[in-house]
Amino acid sequence: MSHIAITGAAGNVGQVAADAFEESEHELTLFTHSENDEMDSVVLDVTERDAFVEKLPDDADVLVHLAANPSPYADWDELSGVNVDGVYNAYHAAVENDLSRVVYASSNHVLNATGVADPTEPETTTDDAGAMFTDDRHAPDSYYGVTKVAGEAMGNFYAHRHGLDVVNLRIGWLLSESELRETVDDPPSSEYEEAAVRFARAMWLSPRDCRDALLKAATADLPENPLVAHAISENEDRLLSLVETRRTLEYEPQDDAARVLDDE
Repeated sequence: MSHIAITGAAGNVGQVAADAFEESEHELTLFTHSENDEMDSVVLDVTERDAFVEKLPDDADVLVHLAANPSPYADWDELSGVNVDGVYNAYHAAVENDLSRVVYASSNHVLNATGVADPTEPETTTDDAGAMFTDDRHAPDSYYGVTKVAGEAMGNFYAHRHGLDVVNLRIGWLLSESELRETVDDPPSSEYEEAAVRFARAMWLSPRDCRDALLKAATADLPENPLVAHAISENEDRLLSLVETRRTLEYEPQDDAARVLDDE
């Protein structure tokens, strides 16, 4: 059993992560940005470096760093504090407290610029978009994507400089099945409806598969370090390759957006 610390525990992915590790009986420390009546958490602003070092338990083994502004439509000034400075603080605190691993919540948006229908529409995919692999050159589709590239680079640096185990987990679009159906019925981009639907079908990550990906990223033996892994479901229309994630983390997704949407 490991002691897992999770930042951003009140967010969509954070709540799934908390459930996953609670079910696996790991010891948990949950961090939220503000008081949360629905979970036993420690309040932490990840942009406050000294507080991060002080509050991160020194007997923790793994930090799952999820805290971020998750909007691919946000401006740089809305993102840089939590998404860049906060990531440095996370790695700094992990080393100061002798943790062995950091799982960093990266994103599909570090690669997605090669497939968008319009440079201003990061949640779209053209019908001729190609496959994306973990070792592809970064192609961020937004300022958000740029911050995630920076976060991956920070982890790579800490792996090489400090010997910290690092997993850059590129998370797809976490939605329940009902949320996926609603998104497809009412796409976020009205101008590029078909391209927005393709993005949802390609990047969907079910809660069940998200739990498995996070558990494997936090606890599996790593065949290489730092490690980049894609976390999406077994979508028929996927673009992100799952070959590497299967090989390195033994991740076996169970769900498929096509089955959810086409079996209605």
